[in-house]
Amino acid sequence: MTAAEAKRAAPGVAVRVQGARRVFRARGEPDVVAVDGVDLGAAPGEFVAILGPSGCGKSTLLRMIAGLDRADAGTIAVGEGDARDTALAYVFQDAHLLPWRTVEDNVALPLELRGRDAATRRDAARRAIEQVGLGDAARRHPAQLSGGMRMRASLARALVTEPRLLLLDEPFAALDEITRQDLDDQLRALWRATGMTVLFVTHSIAEATFLAERAIVLTRRPARVVLEHAIDLPAERDAALRGDARFAAETRALYAALARGNASAAA
Repeated sequence: MTAAEAKRAAPGVAVRVQGARRVFRARGEPDVVAVDGVDLGAAPGEFVAILGPSGCGKSTLLRMIAGLDRADAGTIAVGEGDARDTALAYVFQDAHLLPWRTVEDNVALPLELRGRDAATRRDAARRAIEQVGLGDAARRHPAQLSGGMRMRASLARALVTEPRLLLLDEPFAALDEITRQDLDDQLRALWRATGMTVLFVTHSIAEATFLAERAIVLTRRPARVVLEHAIDLPAERDAALRGDARFAAETRALYAALARGNASAAA
């Protein structure tokens, strides 16, 4: 299935953020403005990377989109009205697997919490585990897995509900470069196969360039949008693309935007 075909069949939902602002307040301490006046969106079935320096407010923004945190101002909409409860899955920086449960049982947990019967949970979990290339480890426990395998299990747990919107908060940041690139390859392939909408937070310019159709670059805290940039690369992407002159040109454009964002935040 081509990316265009996936989008035509798209189960993905639109995301709209307008004027989002988040302020953290603590008694006796100065207010901390984490996100300030952010406007962004994602079309149904689009893969968007949200890029910015560490601590700039990327994770706060993603949590607000997920409904895990509230905006102090502005509006955030997922799908028609608000489809968060049924359409959304979230992958955190840490895999957060339950150590006493097998990979299969961890992956099945969201369906268990929704009251699905055991046979349905098992079949769906096995399909999701196969999707992320972890079929041989279904009966293992988290302590028996490498870091990359734990993140694959976390991704499978998100996919088991067949989400229409997948939010990922720097899920591969702690992995070695080879494992990270392998998971990037697999995530993009899964996106193209499913047509879900993906918002992927990262501070890696190369990762954003490889994965996304469009990148949104944020300033240092408080996060503001400094650039929305369409990634002009082929739909088919593999390891060789990372050495291509077109890839280098795209990374330079994002790097320049990050530099401008840092300069404007410091001004």
